[in-house]
Amino acid sequence: MIREGERKMNYNITTIPGDGIGPEIVREACKVMDKVGVVFGHHFQYTEVLMGGCSIDAYGVPLTEETLETARKSDSVLLGAVGGNVGNSRWYDVAPNLRPEAGLLAIRKGLNLFANIRPAYLYKELAEACPLKKEIIGDGFDMVIMRELTGGLYFGERHTEEVDGVMTAVDTLTYNENEIRRIAVKAFDIAMKRRKSVISVDKANVLDSSRLWRKVVEEVAKDYPEVTLTHMLVDNCAMQLVMNPGQFDVILTENMFGDILSDEASMITGSIGMLSSASMNESKFGLYEPSHGSAPDIAGKDIANPIATILSAAMMLRYSFDLDAEANAIEAAVQQVLTEGYRTGDIYSEGCEKVGCSRMGDLIAERITK
Repeated sequence: MIREGERKMNYNITTIPGDGIGPEIVREACKVMDKVGVVFGHHFQYTEVLMGGCSIDAYGVPLTEETLETARKSDSVLLGAVGGNVGNSRWYDVAPNLRPEAGLLAIRKGLNLFANIRPAYLYKELAEACPLKKEIIGDGFDMVIMRELTGGLYFGERHTEEVDGVMTAVDTLTYNENEIRRIAVKAFDIAMKRRKSVISVDKANVLDSSRLWRKVVEEVAKDYPEVTLTHMLVDNCAMQLVMNPGQFDVILTENMFGDILSDEASMITGSIGMLSSASMNESKFGLYEPSHGSAPDIAGKDIANPIATILSAAMMLRYSFDLDAEANAIEAAVQQVLTEGYRTGDIYSEGCEKVGCSRMGDLIAERITK
């Protein structure tokens, strides 16, 4: 485990290729990381483990204790994708806790990954895929949504019962100040690596939990005088994302709001195949994965887009290892490949050169420079 302020040259990474296209896209991300190691003088050691459907086939469960322990002992985790077609009876005709996706929930809980980081960036080369008007897009947008992942409405007490002859359902939204403070610190830390702006999204005009949220975020902000803090109500934020997405740098919000807003933000980029993500705990430890699924229909055909996974590896370098120059090198290489007109099938447009998954990884790796 890397401690605060410590730098090292050798990194132990647990890789979880998973199901579907997972093995293909993780392979390309490791290829790019290895080139980073050559150029910048690092060594990345990979320990591959099973999770998801492949783990069910091998061990009968989507996540074993051994896999979880291997992940705990590593410096970070790189994940491909888990799951398959719901019609795959051997994985889905079972209890929910034995399905492939249950492994993902279990590893998040087991590693205490409370902070979900999802960037939304519009490449100018892919602007035509954005559903927003050109005058709204302007020069594009580059934001990160920081979502609290283990508290709030999704994890509160809930029950359904009959009250005076009427079926009644209750879901409880609960946050304490410690849960809010730790996610706020993550958001401000990331803002310091970016444009130094945090927009905290809540519903403080209605909810007590949001009023506490706002109070604690303001307390955290005092420790980051270089960062500008703005508060925004969630309904206004949803509107602003499609009216003026360029105004956002880091969006900080609670679990349910973040679930909805991050999907909205991913949609306006025009291509989910380009979107990376991370889930982190209170240290610099994180699990990094593309935002898309396992796409079993194209698995093994060498046509998947590995860019989201490669960009997730760049996030790992930046946020878990503090290797900003190395992360910048990966992002610049991705940008260069797109500028040169190379595309996988999902982002292909007329006049570009279509390439497969492995070739895209090669192209990006070849362009890694200091």
